[in-house]
Amino acid sequence: MARRDRDLGFVAPGFEEVETCFATLLAADDGYSAQVVALWKGETIVDLAGGNDLDGDSITGVFSVTKGVAAVALALLVDDGRLDLSSPVTRYWPEFAAHGKHDLLVGEVLSHQAGLVNAPKPLTADEYLDSSAGAARLAASAPLWRPRSSFGYHGLTIGVLIEELVRRVADTTIQELYEREVRAPRGIDFYLGLPESQESRFRPVLPVVPTTAQQAELDAHPRQSDDLMALAFGDSFADESALSRVLPGSRSGRAAGFVSLGGVGSARGIASVYAAALGDLGESLVSRATVAQMSQEQVAGVDRILNSQMAFATVFMKPQPRVPFGSYQAFGHDGAGGALGFADPLYDLAFGYIPMPMQYPGGADTQSIELSTVIRGCIRSLS
Repeated sequence: MARRDRDLGFVAPGFEEVETCFATLLAADDGYSAQVVALWKGETIVDLAGGNDLDGDSITGVFSVTKGVAAVALALLVDDGRLDLSSPVTRYWPEFAAHGKHDLLVGEVLSHQAGLVNAPKPLTADEYLDSSAGAARLAASAPLWRPRSSFGYHGLTIGVLIEELVRRVADTTIQELYEREVRAPRGIDFYLGLPESQESRFRPVLPVVPTTAQQAELDAHPRQSDDLMALAFGDSFADESALSRVLPGSRSGRAAGFVSLGGVGSARGIASVYAAALGDLGESLVSRATVAQMSQEQVAGVDRILNSQMAFATVFMKPQPRVPFGSYQAFGHDGAGGALGFADPLYDLAFGYIPMPMQYPGGADTQSIELSTVIRGCIRSLS
């Protein structure tokens, strides 16, 4: 498909409305920068970047978008039968049976139902960076709620659980699996462990700049220090310097590529990962049956940790009325700074988006939803 060179990048014929929408978003806020990339049937239809803080070659940290990238790599093990989502975790990890967890299924653990959002004494930065140590502590812990009775976002610990399952099943790390089987063969611009050679392209994540109204909302609803969210997130890092070692803002965090939040790349890279999941980027990565299995919704409703409406498949987020990022078939993940990546089999669409600075209140921002909506509308018009 031919593409046209534009001031902000590239759009394919028929997708000019996307550039207009993007230009309008940039014009509305001088402090806003972003990248947005979309592939349709494996062909790049949108590749735009604008603002003062990101260009088309920039890479940066995208926090929990990393979870979706990790899930694409994990799907390789499901596809070849080494990991069975309907088997007990103890089939692969016997120590996990402690405190009545013996019958928890892999798919239940990977859809935030295990009640293991942290250990009673929260995991340290060292136990996230060396997740085998963190995994041992989680295996020895009792669930914080009766598993399967509800779900709550395992924002940090799901990375520990994923990394340990891959080590047990594949005798390698998920970072090595992703690099060998997903990224390197396709030249994808997204890293679970950023090489030193790519450091010059890295743009530090800029903190959110709330409006007066947003700051008033934050002040009116201060975070609690003794609830489940505090245990899942805040109490893990009483020392900010410890937190920085895990996050992609530090070289140690970027090098480790912790799969809960340490991935680094571009919107082009995010979209390419999801295009690979759809079989649209070179040799097919996994079967459509595995895509359907991994992307089948497992839980939906009020999340115990986030206290908001959420819906999850196996690791992946699903669209829902609060975050309608794609069709009912779509699957992906957002990040704390506002980044978003997803695949939408209904449209054969792969999408990547990164804003700068971090967007209020976190997770997929309204701009990404608007851009996704316009792109899907263009596809419908052309189909």
